[in-house]
Amino acid sequence: MEKTILSISGKPGLYVLLSRGRSTLIVESLDEQKKRMSVGLRDKVTSLNDISMYTDDDDVLLSSVFDNVFKFNEGKKVDIDPKKASKEDLAKFMAKVLPQYDRDRVYPNDIRKVISWYNILVENGITDFSTPDEGAEEAAAEPQTEA
Repeated sequence: MEKTILSISGKPGLYVLLSRGRSTLIVESLDEQKKRMSVGLRDKVTSLNDISMYTDDDDVLLSSVFDNVFKFNEGKKVDIDPKKASKEDLAKFMAKVLPQYDRDRVYPNDIRKVISWYNILVENGITDFSTPDEGAEEAAAEPQTEA
């Protein structure tokens, strides 16, 4: 994700980082209102690029999970309502998207967040889920030819 997308504890939805101050962040909500606000030191702010999901092997970055969901749904929103879906429906969905996810440590609420966050991102046209580091690694891995 080229923009810094944030989750703020205690506040619904996702936010885009606009600016940094000495002890605050200026963010804008990723919803219809596009409300701007400052976030202080007391708020727990997490970048989506720093979140990962437990699997049977190693942890998988959330951006990779979003990429799997994007491919699985062919770029469309997930049609499961995360608030009303049963635990079984959520587990079936996650098993299709990320078959190796750790069924003991990934809770239904975690899957609900993945679905709702993915839908927010797709609604706002954010569909490039590679992190800036991944893009740099891919560019470095490509052989360069001299002209």
